[in-house]
Amino acid sequence: MSADARGYAPRAIVVPALVGLAFLILPLTALVARVQWSTFVADVTSDAARSALVLSLGTGLLATLICVIVGVPLALTIARSGPRVAAVLRAAVTVPLVLPPMVGGVALLYLFGRAGWFGALGLSFSTPAVVLAQTFVALPFLVLAVEGAVRTSGVDFERMAAALGASRWTILRRITLPLAAPGIVAGVVLCFARAIGEFGATALFAGNRPGVTQTMPLAIYTAFNGAGVTQGAAVALALLLLAAAIAVLLLVRGWRPGAAR
Repeated sequence: MSADARGYAPRAIVVPALVGLAFLILPLTALVARVQWSTFVADVTSDAARSALVLSLGTGLLATLICVIVGVPLALTIARSGPRVAAVLRAAVTVPLVLPPMVGGVALLYLFGRAGWFGALGLSFSTPAVVLAQTFVALPFLVLAVEGAVRTSGVDFERMAAALGASRWTILRRITLPLAAPGIVAGVVLCFARAIGEFGATALFAGNRPGVTQTMPLAIYTAFNGAGVTQGAAVALALLLLAAAIAVLLLVRGWRPGAAR
């Protein structure tokens, strides 16, 4: 690669760059090194670990489905709104991304808890509470990914279809959504990964009941505090979450427009 392509940044910045890279990679390497491969299968198939794994996958899939049902229309609304309205809506969607997860859990508790606005529904500290917590933290990932894809695709093809007499639903089904498909897929994958990795809001709003609300992150946390699954199983579950994160990155990269094949 020529110097023009690489730019002209000082070569000395490579040293702190390598330190930063090592800070990100070495902890993950240490995690992998602690996996007891001889008991890995037994660890992840133990009753407690399997229960946490199945619960995480089931609630994560349901939360992702809810995010798609409400998130895609929200993303379309933002993308096709005026600049001021879009900015306000985008800011509202972004709040859960920068909000500490524990604060999100408290907010959900005050909304759906026994003394909350919708306390009569009895959702707190139950499996549905896990789904709600996952939906709350994962929805912005899908909305922002889809909104960006829809906005980037523009409205030229939609105008042409409308001029030819196509209905709004036909335009949505045959033009808007297909053009935004890479962004939708990326958003769904990111949404699912965020859902199964949720910890803070789930712990406060849903609790940590094995078989009911104890997801993989909660099982890992509990194990390292001397209860629940063994630490070997906790490390194995942590490795599964790491593998899921890597798979998400690969899938998102593969579906990104213009990605190298």
